[in-house]
Amino acid sequence: MKRTGVLLINIGTPDEPTPEAVGRYLREFLMDEYVLDMPFIKRWLLVNRVIVPRRKAHSAAAYQNVQTVEGPPLMANTRVFSKVLAAELGNEYVVEIGMRYGNPSIRSALEKLHHANVDRIVVAPLYPQYTQSSFESALVATKKSARSLGLSDKLSLLEPFYADRGFIQASAQRVSEHLREHSPDYVLFSFHGVPARHVKQLDASGQHCLGDNGCCDSIQAVNRNCYRAQCIHTARAIADELGLPKDRYTTCFQSQFGKDEWIKPSLVGLLNELPTRGVRRIAVFCPSFVADCLETLEEIGIRGSEDFIAAGGDELTLIPCLNSDPLWVKAAANLIVKSARDDRTV
Repeated sequence: MKRTGVLLINIGTPDEPTPEAVGRYLREFLMDEYVLDMPFIKRWLLVNRVIVPRRKAHSAAAYQNVQTVEGPPLMANTRVFSKVLAAELGNEYVVEIGMRYGNPSIRSALEKLHHANVDRIVVAPLYPQYTQSSFESALVATKKSARSLGLSDKLSLLEPFYADRGFIQASAQRVSEHLREHSPDYVLFSFHGVPARHVKQLDASGQHCLGDNGCCDSIQAVNRNCYRAQCIHTARAIADELGLPKDRYTTCFQSQFGKDEWIKPSLVGLLNELPTRGVRRIAVFCPSFVADCLETLEEIGIRGSEDFIAAGGDELTLIPCLNSDPLWVKAAANLIVKSARDDRTV
């Protein structure tokens, strides 16, 4: 019986919520040229002399706030998802997890699939939208490990699924259930932020991306890999599925740091602004993540809630990510089966 391997890729997490483990993780993450796109020496000095020494203890405390008995939430949620996905796919598929940074590594997952003697490997980055710093980085790392293991000709790729009908429907159902229970005044669709230059770098025309307020209203050839445009498309599709009026939601971006210009609008700015507009109860959904993690549970569920209330709001509720939602599991399985049937190699 022919068997297909599935490599589930997510961003990763420190092995432990300690300053030492977090420091190791941050070094690996931030030394990736796709994350900090600057000359190696400058990047090395910035990461090892400035960012990691200043952030490792603070970040470790944040990880401790969301640590579960099963471990870091991203890892725990991804493990559960991989098990239910494997059950949904059946015996013809072998599912392994490979984190872009930290453990288990992408290489270790490919080694397991190699030993399982699979005939095909679907590379499945769990990033709905395309970015150089997440999707592209994961793909490059996978291809490098696959070459060294002699697996290059077995790879097929699950493309970004920001517009997939199954993903949108599962997301809409998750949001709908939450809205019925909490009845917020307003919904924020919050996506992980990226520097504005990362978007502009992919605009071959040099004139379209971030050129005006309407540049991301539709996806065309010129911006087909634009992360901001894909995020807006995802949020709009979920809102349309819900029948959510345009004046009741906004697409925004979180996790910004440093002095660079980042894509807008920012989550932090809206958390401060909305109470001045009379919005007292908000719900936040994060469709750039399929598994709850530090950026959802701590950054929004804890700190974001505190910031919103401090600005005059009454309540911020975090809508859980899809995690192992049955509709999402079925949608993911359909995407993987379709990719497995594609004869093209990565």
